[in-house]
Amino acid sequence: MNKILLSIIIPTYNRPHFLPRAVNSALQQTVEEVEVIVVDDGSDKPVSLPEHSRLSVIRLAKNSGNAVARNVGLRTAKGKYVTYLDDDDQLLPNMAQVSLDALKNTTLPQPVAALSGLEVVKPDGEVIERRLPPTLPLGSHFFLEDIEPEKSYLSKQTLVVERELLLEIGGYDETFTSRVHTEMFLRLNPVCSILGLPTVTYQLTAHDGDRISRNPALRQVNFERLVNKHESLFRLHPQTFATFLCDHAEKSLELGQPKATILSLLRAMKLDFKPTVRRIKSLSSYTLRTYTKQVLREAFSSN
Repeated sequence: MNKILLSIIIPTYNRPHFLPRAVNSALQQTVEEVEVIVVDDGSDKPVSLPEHSRLSVIRLAKNSGNAVARNVGLRTAKGKYVTYLDDDDQLLPNMAQVSLDALKNTTLPQPVAALSGLEVVKPDGEVIERRLPPTLPLGSHFFLEDIEPEKSYLSKQTLVVERELLLEIGGYDETFTSRVHTEMFLRLNPVCSILGLPTVTYQLTAHDGDRISRNPALRQVNFERLVNKHESLFRLHPQTFATFLCDHAEKSLELGQPKATILSLLRAMKLDFKPTVRRIKSLSSYTLRTYTKQVLREAFSSN
């Protein structure tokens, strides 16, 4: 094999119906100097894929979580750069070429990582959303900075970054079972420029299958862990922090988690009062009043 420029790492767990499509999209890149590493995170049935000279499969003895699987792939990779592909998504054939060419030609302060555009598609291939990433210079705080309204932070899956740099910052935090991208980017951007590219290279599949982000209990645990770990950065951006808290409160309300809803809104009000009040008014007033009374009753009864 020629010198490997890019390692494409695919963590997978119990998705044999999606995985072959993801693997094929990684192997069909227009750049030859690519390796594909599938990390089977203890699936009930071991991964079975056709042999390929640029494909390797690592099986973990037990299900250890997405962050662990990502780090196993990272430590195994031989490429100068690494990227990750979710097992239910796929890359467009130009992903490697577009990203590597942009990194070669950028004038941003080094080191530089690339993000490209992402499409959200239905299982039948219909595109329902396009997301284009921002460019943020070294020293910024990814997802906390103000960006152009047409740009989106929700294309983190397209990251192409130097393997050694990702190892140097510790890879993915294995104490997190969700929000692993957001947490890692908060450590990456302060030491690495993020180059946002206007070209779509990644297709994220919208489906109703199992996702950790839909587990109500884990959502709260990982949210609190993220805020506690990076609170100093959050407080440098109080308005964005307040919006983040309101978004979390709104989702918690949908999931029937009254305490988390009220507590997040109270924290947001302390940071950015008027916009938070407007967000509260946009929520279901009856439901919110009911939850507020419940939380207040429990708070007074415990004092």
